[in-house]
Amino acid sequence: MTDQGRVLQELNVSRETSDKLRCYANLLEKWNPKINLVSRASLSEMWTRHMLDSAQMFALSGEVGHWVDLGSGGGFPGLVVACIASEKSPATLFTLIESDQRKSAFLRTVIRETGVNATVLTERVESAAKQNANTLSARALADLDQLLEYTERHLAESGTALFPKGQTWEKEVETARSRWSFECEAIKSITESGAVILKIKGALRV
Repeated sequence: MTDQGRVLQELNVSRETSDKLRCYANLLEKWNPKINLVSRASLSEMWTRHMLDSAQMFALSGEVGHWVDLGSGGGFPGLVVACIASEKSPATLFTLIESDQRKSAFLRTVIRETGVNATVLTERVESAAKQNANTLSARALADLDQLLEYTERHLAESGTALFPKGQTWEKEVETARSRWSFECEAIKSITESGAVILKIKGALRV
């Protein structure tokens, strides 16, 4: 079985959702040589390294009305989660914030072709209008201390932030605690040994 087949089987989604994810993957392969959405080396592992790695975040969010993805780039995790939510949480609105015009054009193309409930803001995260998000996500955007600055601006008071982090995550948490108070649960990643998804609530400056 191919990586694509294994991942789609593991996600246990409908054929319609599988078609959305395949459409997304095909567009990524088409656009990537022009605007470098993901590294060329990781493109061959797209279904595990990008699709499944992003998809695992959907189950961690709880009930969501507005999901905001910061620095979306190629759409990970925001667009992958939006594809899954189109089946499992269709009322959820996704806002993808991406400052690069060409990457924003790619994101809008995927949204149009897949029909997911999402919109793109071509702005810098720190200057975009406050989003009051129920769930906030960001992948490989900044260290935790900086991400909490964005959380302060864009996350609703009762909301949840989901930040995938690599093996040095404990150091990032320790550093962030010098300036912030927050609840933090580290959930093991299903795609990378030593990596986690930080589930953060109640972030306040100290």
